Amino acid sequence: MTDTSPPLAILVKGWPRLSETFIAQELVALEGGGIEFDIWSLRHPTDTKTHPLHDQLSAKVHYLPEYLHEEPMRVLAGIRHARRMAGWPAAFAAFRKDLRRDITRNRVRRFGQACVLAHEAPEQVIALYAHFLHTPSSVARYAAILRGMPWSFSAHAKDIWTSPDWELQDKLNPRTHGAAFGATCTRFGAEHLNDLSKGTEVDLIYHGLDLKRFPDPPDRPLRKVRGKLQLLSVGRLVEKKGFDRLIDALALLPKNMDWHWTHIGGGALKDEMSARAAKHGINDKITWRGACDQPEVIEAMRQADLFVLPSRVAQDGDRDGLPNVLMEAASQLLPILSTPVSAIPEFITNDVHGLLCSDDPQLLARAIGRFAAEPKLGPRLADIAYARLIKDFQMQPGVSKLRKRLRRLLGEPH
Repeated sequence: MTDTSPPLAILVKGWPRLSETFIAQELVALEGGGIEFDIWSLRHPTDTKTHPLHDQLSAKVHYLPEYLHEEPMRVLAGIRHARRMAGWPAAFAAFRKDLRRDITRNRVRRFGQACVLAHEAPEQVIALYAHFLHTPSSVARYAAILRGMPWSFSAHAKDIWTSPDWELQDKLNPRTHGAAFGATCTRFGAEHLNDLSKGTEVDLIYHGLDLKRFPDPPDRPLRKVRGKLQLLSVGRLVEKKGFDRLIDALALLPKNMDWHWTHIGGGALKDEMSARAAKHGINDKITWRGACDQPEVIEAMRQADLFVLPSRVAQDGDRDGLPNVLMEAASQLLPILSTPVSAIPEFITNDVHGLLCSDDPQLLARAIGRFAAEPKLGPRLADIAYARLIKDFQMQPGVSKLRKRLRRLLGEPH
């Protein structure tokens, strides 16, 4: 490494990822604002497509050993050098304490990756910033203890709601080598984390949208009541997105209603969802497009009549935060139907910026029917949601706040 190595290392779970364009948006904005960093990824990419934002980033990307047994010599070198660091006793004690409460291979992998990071990150690196409070923050915390440097995090959704309280509290407590500061993208999450905190302050920083990256919304003629209703959903086919309930709701729509649903996104439940639709006899009214890049998503939004995201709390506690796709839909004046889960009501007030109802299939079907029957409803809601997006949910205020935090972490004037 040369003397020009940046002072900040940013940890991510995987890079690049289509489902995490909010991270790419933030990093491009930070880099454009003068924050210099390298990216350290815990996993290699699996998506076949990338987002235009990924190409805009000039930061160097390093990949830690995704599985320790795949790069044994690299891991051994990391552990050997880590054992000679002044922070080894404290780091190993923290790892051992965590391992007693979480006896998993993943916990061991986190410590091994931290040793590699602590060894391979150039000496110019003086601070760490991790996206997600679970695995990446564990690696950041162990590596920070080893190197005697501060670390920080940005939390989102799953990492908050599926992590045990003991782990969150240790990461939010300076006495247990917790973060210097934290950020999260919803008021709902910020209040929860600050309630658990033992000294670490967690800021509310909405991701927002960089509207310069989006086309102006299209002119939307008033829908004909009896025209085909074009429904669109964007999201991974996982439990917390609630698409099984939406499929059940679509099957309840009146037989004389002309509609078509397009789904964009990958996910492990694709076969299950397709089989569910086939059982209802509605597969011929559904297009499964799979993963798409953002220009394709935006074009689909411009052609749709109603955006539907029936989010819910999964059995393991996982849930959405404030999905960026809702703001993206609003940017294209696309009316929204969603659920009052987690932080969604922070952007959408029912019957003001969109419609919110429970994920009960009958209620979802009734809400879809209302959109179909009331041509003026969608435009009214979409106009107000667009105005709120412009006023309160643009990217720049949050990025400016985060940039100041990171400069303070690096000891730079802000």
